[in-house]
Amino acid sequence: MAGLVPAMTEGRMSRQFADHVCDMLSPLGPVTARAMFGGFGIYLDGLMFALIAWDSLFMKADDTNRPMFEAAGSAPFKPWEDKPMVMPYWEVPADIMEDGAEMCAWGRAAFDAALRNRKPRKAKPREASLSSGKRGR
Repeated sequence: MAGLVPAMTEGRMSRQFADHVCDMLSPLGPVTARAMFGGFGIYLDGLMFALIAWDSLFMKADDTNRPMFEAAGSAPFKPWEDKPMVMPYWEVPADIMEDGAEMCAWGRAAFDAALRNRKPRKAKPREASLSSGKRGR
């Protein structure tokens, strides 16, 4: 994965690697990276479908696309070494990251998984109306 391994700067992923990932996935649409927790969230149409942590790219997986990650020998994202928790993001193999078409195919599958698993947004509670005739004194 020469050339693709991101530089670490004071424990944070380089913006350069995040931008490279966004460029590779740009055929999918306007892909953006937002800094978060020392890495980056990767978004398309406002929906996070991948993340960058340490020196790896992880993409969203569910029952539909997880088999492709498993077949490639990938592992799920584990944010804490000393805790058993894993997240539904799986590491993208280096050979996939070196092939633009394959990277986009995996990215599309990850975005589709994010769409399938999107939680509906909760409506914000409306503020009490002053038109109800009650006013604070």
